[in-house]
Amino acid sequence: MKNRIIYLALAAFPFVYACNSSVKKADVTKTDSVMNQTCYASSFEKDSAAMVVKTLASGKVTGSLLIKYGEKPQNNGQIDGKFNGDTLLVDYRFNTGGDTTRAFTNPLAFLKKDGKLIMGVAQIETTLGRSYFVKGKPINYEAGKFTFAEVPCK
Repeated sequence: MKNRIIYLALAAFPFVYACNSSVKKADVTKTDSVMNQTCYASSFEKDSAAMVVKTLASGKVTGSLLIKYGEKPQNNGQIDGKFNGDTLLVDYRFNTGGDTTRAFTNPLAFLKKDGKLIMGVAQIETTLGRSYFVKGKPINYEAGKFTFAEVPCK
């Protein structure tokens, strides 16, 4: 009986640790205030997109991205990342259509040029359930379909 209690206590330790570390992350997020918020919109043929980019005091970027496809269900989700020079690299966590039970995550890259954000296209690979841009393969900003122009935030 004592052995079972010890095993249960040892098995519960990772869960207790994980819960406490998520609380610490939430506290850090609360103190990281929004320094700037910019809204963008884009369209390409029958498709359109709207993005809100919030730059935090820490230099990180967060926000939202909604992509409405003319012939397919829309993608709606959150972006998290940072600027590296004139390139915004983010992870896009999104749901497709009305399905809120499955979330997808893809890396996205945007080139900031002349006050606009140009979405790039690159080869993506998935390792251990996480998607990344393939190292050594360039991001093509001329082949992307969305060029986001700044718009007033609603």
